[in-house]
Amino acid sequence: MSTLTEVASGYQAGRTLPLRVELVRQLKRRRTLVMGAILAALPFVLLIAFAVGGRPDGRNGQVTLLDTATASGANFAAVNLFVSAGFLLVIPVALFCGDTVASEAGWSSLRYLLAAPVPRARLLWSKLVVALGLSLAAMIVLPLVALAVGTAAYGWGPLQIPTGGELGTGTATQRLAIVVAYVFLSQLVTAGLAFWLSTRTDAPLGAVGGAVGLTIVGNVLDQVTALGDWRDFLPAHWQYAWADAVQPHPEWSGMIQGTAISVTYALVLFALAFRGFARKDVVS
Repeated sequence: MSTLTEVASGYQAGRTLPLRVELVRQLKRRRTLVMGAILAALPFVLLIAFAVGGRPDGRNGQVTLLDTATASGANFAAVNLFVSAGFLLVIPVALFCGDTVASEAGWSSLRYLLAAPVPRARLLWSKLVVALGLSLAAMIVLPLVALAVGTAAYGWGPLQIPTGGELGTGTATQRLAIVVAYVFLSQLVTAGLAFWLSTRTDAPLGAVGGAVGLTIVGNVLDQVTALGDWRDFLPAHWQYAWADAVQPHPEWSGMIQGTAISVTYALVLFALAFRGFARKDVVS
């Protein structure tokens, strides 16, 4: 016996929950504004720290990227990325991707969205694209503000390399753009984990906290040298591979491996999220 499904005139599944609508909804949320403010404030915090503590100097005769922070605006931007890539930039990714679906369930509005009707795959796709877009925006805001603040404080100039030499302003800007792109790609595994957890729980804090916690576990495991080559399969092992891009002669192999590891894990986690949500009994 055939089943007839009545569809309202003009209804098109692909046009439900447009990206612009979801983007506006997420931009208006307090957590988005607070996270943006925190990232924009970090360069000012570091600027004050250097003003109070003085210019950084090499330790034991060794000069690190942190020691060149006050050399130019480009160096200041690179240092901001260095101090935040390991943990601070994990937070917005976990927050935007882990809160997006779970918050709807927590507000008991998820079932109403699906009854609108918004197809499940369309709902997840819209939320994932917006969450990733906001995560990328967070990673762009930080170095842009840092570059502006650093240039105002230390001047516009080439990027001084700790090991010797420098990159011209044009080249330095291009390399910093590559660094931001790599940091975003390396955080896709956190995004995938947070998004998958967001489809499995009605508690946003659980999804966000779970993603951050497991990312920290990965960082800890990467410090266990007894694991040997097994660490190569940990995304955390490659999180600072972008440092090879700010060299006179950049080395791309580490960034390529890190990107491959992160993207592979992310695709698996995104697939699990879509597969699990398609079969989930949504009651909230």
